[in-house]
Amino acid sequence: MIVLFFSIVSILIILPVLYIVSVSLSYDADISRYGYQLVPHRVTFLAYTYIFQTSNALLHSYMITAIVTVVGTFLSLILTSSIAYVMTRRDYRYSTITTFFVFFTLLFNAGLVPSYMVVTNLLHMQDTIWALILPYGVSAWFTMLMRGFMQGLPFEIIESAKMDGSSELNTFIRIILPLSKPALATVGLFYALAYWNDWWLALLYIDNENLIPLQYFLQRILSNIQFLTTSIQAGINVDLTKIPTESSRMAIAILAAGPMLFAFPFFQKYLIKGLTVGAVKG
Repeated sequence: MIVLFFSIVSILIILPVLYIVSVSLSYDADISRYGYQLVPHRVTFLAYTYIFQTSNALLHSYMITAIVTVVGTFLSLILTSSIAYVMTRRDYRYSTITTFFVFFTLLFNAGLVPSYMVVTNLLHMQDTIWALILPYGVSAWFTMLMRGFMQGLPFEIIESAKMDGSSELNTFIRIILPLSKPALATVGLFYALAYWNDWWLALLYIDNENLIPLQYFLQRILSNIQFLTTSIQAGINVDLTKIPTESSRMAIAILAAGPMLFAFPFFQKYLIKGLTVGAVKG
C-alpha cells in the first residue's frame, strides 16, 4: 500500500511536467482546438526555433547565469557556514547576540528602497555582475538551518583540536566543514536554485546587455509575446501566425528549469539528511 501510494503521488508530480513538454512541442492551432494533451497531436519544434533565433544572446545569458550560480553559491556557503559556526560556539562571548541579529532579520527587513540605495549609491554595483550575487549573499533562514545542523556536532571535537594546537581557521576548514557536508549540500542547493531562478536583481540593477541572465532574458521574450497578444486584442494589426505564443511559454519553462531538474537528483541524498538532522537538532 505504501509503494502504491507513493507511486500515485509520483505520477501526479510527473504528469504536469509531461504536459509542459507536450505543449511546448505542439502547434498553437492544435492547442486551441484540442486543448492540453499528454501526447502532441502534431509534433513541432517551432517554439524552440523561435526562442533560439537569438541563439548567441541565449547562450550568453546561460553563461552569465551559470557564472552567477557557481560563484554566488560558493560565496554564500562560505559566508553562511562561517556565521552559523560562530553562532554555535559556546565559548564565543557574542554568540547569543549574533544569533539575535540573524533571527531579527527573519522578522523585519528594511525593504526595497534602502536595498536599492545601498547597491547603487553606496556600493556602486549597478551594471556589474556583483549586483547579481551579493544581494543574495547571506540568507538568515539558511543560516539558521546551518546553525541547527552544526549544533549537533560534538563540541569536544573543537576542544580536542584546540588542545592539539589547531587554529580557529584550520579547525573550521578541516574539521567542521567536512562534517557538515549534508548541510552544505542542502543549503548549497537552495542557494543555487535562488541564483538560477532569479530575474528580479537583473531587472533592478542591470542595463548592460552583456550581463543579462537567463531568467531575465526569457522573461523579456515572454513579455514581448504578451505585448504582441495585447496589441492584437487592442485592434493593432500584428501578425502572430508565425509566433507560437502558447507553446513558447512552455518551452521557456523547460529551458529555465531543465538544468536544475537534472542537478537535483545528485543532491537528493544530502538534501534529505541535511533537512532532517538540522530540524531535529535545531
